[in-house]
Amino acid sequence: MDEFTDLLKDIWGRKWLTNNGKYHQDFEKALADYLGVPYISLFSNGTLALISALQVLNITGEVITTPYSFVATTHALWWNNIKPVFVDVEPEFCNLDSKKIEAAITPKTTAILPVHVYGNPCDTEAIQEIADRYGLKVIYDAAHAFGVKQNGQSILNFGDLSILSFHATKVFNTIEGGAIVCHDEKTKKRIDYLKNFGFAGETEVIAPGINAKMNEVQSAFGLLQLKTIDKNILARKEIADFYCKHLDNIDGIERIVVPENLHYNYGYFPVFIDEQKYGMTRDALYEKLKANNIFGRRYFYPLISQFPTYRGLESARPENLPVAEMITDSVICLPIYPDLTRDDLKRILDIILNK
Repeated sequence: MDEFTDLLKDIWGRKWLTNNGKYHQDFEKALADYLGVPYISLFSNGTLALISALQVLNITGEVITTPYSFVATTHALWWNNIKPVFVDVEPEFCNLDSKKIEAAITPKTTAILPVHVYGNPCDTEAIQEIADRYGLKVIYDAAHAFGVKQNGQSILNFGDLSILSFHATKVFNTIEGGAIVCHDEKTKKRIDYLKNFGFAGETEVIAPGINAKMNEVQSAFGLLQLKTIDKNILARKEIADFYCKHLDNIDGIERIVVPENLHYNYGYFPVFIDEQKYGMTRDALYEKLKANNIFGRRYFYPLISQFPTYRGLESARPENLPVAEMITDSVICLPIYPDLTRDDLKRILDIILNK
């Protein structure tokens, strides 16, 4: 807290609170270095980053995406007057099923918007192959994927753009915040123009941009967070290992197995409840935990395709999304954060074991 207070005093002394100040520039450089990406542009939140990313690539018409995500994924399409086309997910990682994408492509399709759900990478190779074959752009919603590497490479380097969220609930946060990762300086410059009203100079506006800049306070907070992120991820891993050790032999509870080639961030610990085998519904367990002041998350429930705005779409029909429909009714994310104590973990496990 003292260190943050000192930074706030320095920000106030500089009298430069936003618009690409010192801490914004320092944070952007430090973040690109930590994540192993060539170019990154900071945003005030992840939703505005995603809305802007669609503008950067001039995406129109229809975009293939997943129903199993936070609503911001599809809302960003809606705000750009783009029609979402839902495709089912695969059961292993809950990601967009690459085998079902091609059948959903129409002459109006311009892009694919997959999500690295819970930070587990999509089948990036297959998705890129489809995109190249049909001339489509690929934007990854990587809100859960901070710091995740596959075979030593950041998964943020796949696709045309990747979007990060630094919301307070994420592994890494700037209270609110987000970013776009891109591959070249020209695209980075266009992103920076668009997030600042389209200004390319003091009086020159080159596009109808938006106000989505990250301010100096958020940037300073992010710089401090970078100092402890590795320690926090390690603490999360220890909690995840504890859960795995005690839950793997419980009939009716399944979990996602993290691949060995993945440097993971342990942002979430989802489990999937089989009512017949476990003897209790997911919702019953959720309410039982809540009654004991333990707040799991049915993440993601309901499906985006089940919300009023989207359920009228042909692609949103339940029979088109059987795997997603099954997962959304069975998932519950158990508490996982660095300060979670062993006593709390044991209490959570006692409730799960004593049905």
